[in-house]
Amino acid sequence: MVAAGPLGTVLAELMPGAPTVCIVDDDDSVRESLTGLLRSIGYDARPFASAEEFLATPDALLADCAILDVTMPGLSGADLQERLLSRGCKLPLVFITARTESALHTRLLERGAVACLVKPLHQDDLLDAVHAATHAPRPGEQEAQ
Repeated sequence: MVAAGPLGTVLAELMPGAPTVCIVDDDDSVRESLTGLLRSIGYDARPFASAEEFLATPDALLADCAILDVTMPGLSGADLQERLLSRGCKLPLVFITARTESALHTRLLERGAVACLVKPLHQDDLLDAVHAATHAPRPGEQEAQ
């Protein structure tokens, strides 16, 4: 994955109206690499170290998509999904996890998640899920007219 850097930040700033993707993961390296990857292709990526930090940021709920780690200290990604649903928030969610239990994945998807991806992540799978969640065309694709 691409490390976060100034080019990604510049691209996001140069593309007003670019879809906003929040990354909620307690692992610094995962959060930074996903932020860098998404910024490098033009997304407005916003990292959060916890579900609590995400919820404490009012405009985070206005994002186009959120990538959530399932297992985090404090409020888990699944708990955050429940909180958002109870508030009537329909923010598209992409879950990432090291857990492989199909019952967990099924539950998250039944509650409206766009995808539940198993770590280690494959870049194309993640980008496909984010593009589906934000309804944005993949880089190099043109929107249907």
